[in-house]
Amino acid sequence: MEKMCQLVDGKICDNCGECQRCDLDPDKICDNCMKCINTGADYSAIEIDEILESEGGS
Repeated sequence: MEKMCQLVDGKICDNCGECQRCDLDPDKICDNCMKCINTGADYSAIEIDEILESEGGS
């Protein structure tokens, strides 16, 4: 099964790297610094659209 694009519905991943870009600085590759979600709020939430499971079982 081909890997699907995380940003564009229905598009097959072509390894363009756009999904790896930093939300705060698009010229930077994400390094998981978490600055994009550390807002000083009392709590943070991330909405989960769906859970994908591989057919291989793991």
